[in-house]
Amino acid sequence: MFNSLKKSVTIGVQLQQIRLAHRIRGKAPIFCRTIKERLDELNYKDEVYTTRIDIGLPRLKKSSSQERNARIEHVKKLKADKNLEQLARKQKLDVDLVEVRKEWLINSGPNQKKVIADHYGVYEHLYGEGYFIPYVNLEIFHESKEGLALPVYTGNVIKPSEALDQPSVSYEADKGSLWTLALTSLDGHMTENEKEYVHWLVANIPENYMEKGDTIVEYLQPFPLKGTGFHRYVFVLYKQDGKVEYDLPKVTSSSPLEDRTFVSRDWYKKYQDNITPAGLAFYQSDWDNSVRDFFHNTLKLKEPIYEYDFPSPYIRPQEWFPRRKPFNIYMDKYRDPKQINKEYLLRKLKNEDPFKKPSPPLQFPNAHPLPKSMPSWLKLHEKKIRLGWGRINEI
Repeated sequence: MFNSLKKSVTIGVQLQQIRLAHRIRGKAPIFCRTIKERLDELNYKDEVYTTRIDIGLPRLKKSSSQERNARIEHVKKLKADKNLEQLARKQKLDVDLVEVRKEWLINSGPNQKKVIADHYGVYEHLYGEGYFIPYVNLEIFHESKEGLALPVYTGNVIKPSEALDQPSVSYEADKGSLWTLALTSLDGHMTENEKEYVHWLVANIPENYMEKGDTIVEYLQPFPLKGTGFHRYVFVLYKQDGKVEYDLPKVTSSSPLEDRTFVSRDWYKKYQDNITPAGLAFYQSDWDNSVRDFFHNTLKLKEPIYEYDFPSPYIRPQEWFPRRKPFNIYMDKYRDPKQINKEYLLRKLKNEDPFKKPSPPLQFPNAHPLPKSMPSWLKLHEKKIRLGWGRINEI
């Protein structure tokens, strides 16, 4: 009897984990999961739904020997130029930036655009697990009122007032090829979060002649709502295998906004056998006054405005003896703010006379002594008012 009682007491002490007179909360280490097990559970991803799929154009791969020979020839060409080093030393070497950009667009540019688009979540919100490398470079420019051309790159900011009219689009195309250009807003739908608005859709574009394509959806300016931050507007260029008849109603500038509801993933899934994404460009835009004019004059609607409703600050219950807390500041937490502002205003207007010049401020506010019988919290309060610190400035 005594031995069984002793054993149960020992087990109870082990499970309670009493250490240095403190009780450790939680399970004992022998019953807990290891850090590796917890990390594996947190980082678990279902391969069926998270494996990314390349839906773009295949890249023309060169053999490793061809790439190596090309690099060797390039180095030999540089070393053979005797004047190159001298010009560099004298800081007279001119670099053709146009040629540098062409080289960048061929080699590392498409992959870097893909990384930037991933950073902004463009592929995820367009196609889910699908992605593509934009091997075809899109040159898109918006004409501003000042006569300047605003380019669309990968995430640069363009205001709605700067994108009122449809942009000029150019790209390199093979002879006899057909293309489709789509412009969608990933963040702008006002009723359904998982859907987009299509702002522009031109199909069956012969080569790079945009004006000869079939305009299915006419261009619509960006309209990011006030209080919702930056919205993403994405241009995607698709290469067609042949002429495609899209089963979409024609949308004009006077059509209701609901007709522009669009889901890129479902649309591409329907026509994926006939089109392949090849080019990408996108920009960000936030609210300005042109959005209000768009809602009032074009849509004939009241402009929605979003504001963040901050929760009221937490105020802990009053204490009988609050320690190390200034008396007046502590008590003001539990008073009506309107009454406090009224007291400050009455104090400020007490010595005001509309027929007399206001008295000059104290030249040395802290040099004027305060009564010794005044409490310390009140002394600090008076010093702040003399110096113009704190709540007195809100009146």
